[in-house]
Amino acid sequence: MPNDDRQLHEQDKDTRGEMFLTGRLQEIPNNPQSEFKRTTLAAGAVLWRGDLAQPDSLEVACIHRPHYDDWSLAKGKLDPDESLVQTAVREIKEETGFDVRLGKLLGKTVYPVKKTTKVVYYWTGEVTGGEFEPNDEVDEIRWLPLDDACELMTYDLDRQVLQKAKKRFATPATARVLYVRHARAHEREKWSGDDNLRPLDKKGRRQSEMLVPLLSAFSPERIYSAAPERCQTTVAPLADELGIDVAVDARFGDDAWLSDMVGAQRAFTEVIEQGGTSVVCAQGDVIPGMIAWLSAQGTLPIDTEIRAKKGSVWVLSFNEGQLTGADYVPSALPVL
Repeated sequence: MPNDDRQLHEQDKDTRGEMFLTGRLQEIPNNPQSEFKRTTLAAGAVLWRGDLAQPDSLEVACIHRPHYDDWSLAKGKLDPDESLVQTAVREIKEETGFDVRLGKLLGKTVYPVKKTTKVVYYWTGEVTGGEFEPNDEVDEIRWLPLDDACELMTYDLDRQVLQKAKKRFATPATARVLYVRHARAHEREKWSGDDNLRPLDKKGRRQSEMLVPLLSAFSPERIYSAAPERCQTTVAPLADELGIDVAVDARFGDDAWLSDMVGAQRAFTEVIEQGGTSVVCAQGDVIPGMIAWLSAQGTLPIDTEIRAKKGSVWVLSFNEGQLTGADYVPSALPVL
């Protein structure tokens, strides 16, 4: 960065800011803190309320920050021991008092602040509860229709985020599936017993625990798992936290994908047809294949490699059964 970047502050983010908000396929890098030199990470959301089926009822939150005397979107910096999803939920609660259900990852904005590059990831976030009280960070919130909110926003970057949210709202998700690859297990070569009984290792157990706040941010209503113990154990902490039973179905596993692909596809389709938000924990072979099939059947072409690291999550959005959006979160472990 040129030397004059050190003079740029939060209020100058339009000066040299960039927007990475293109496309309905979004991916968080494996190491987001290393994507740019001296990166400051932050996360937030376009907070909304109303009925997406009735666009005239939709309102978004405009945040007034007294320190900057500006109107912007709810966001905040990453804390140690957090994922970006956790940051978004925590910062929204701290700034606004609202509980949210995260939805689509819209992308990120990037701009210089002093000697660092600030990278802010934005989701859509439906308000599900809570109450706003003025505080040192936010002294006023205005709920406005999207076009009016765009006019009020101080920064063009925020207006572009709102415009991207408007496109996503136009095709609302009637179902969302959190497609999880099981956490890391003991090595296959060193396990002499039934492979279906191969357990998680120490890192895998930590991954399973950290998946709880990440997946909870999307308010899942149902949890499914393939048959292997490592799949069931991966989502067991989430099931305990939410008080939801894990429905085990061998059709979600690799063996079913190889031996009865049509049956495996039908099992996934049945989850989509239920609507709402579901978790499906599966294995490393079936996940890329299933997503590729869903892409071919839907309206979201995916021409790049479909990754599925152990402990990763694909947030898949569907409208009337068709895949319309996909967000890849490579890890639930803390970024820093």
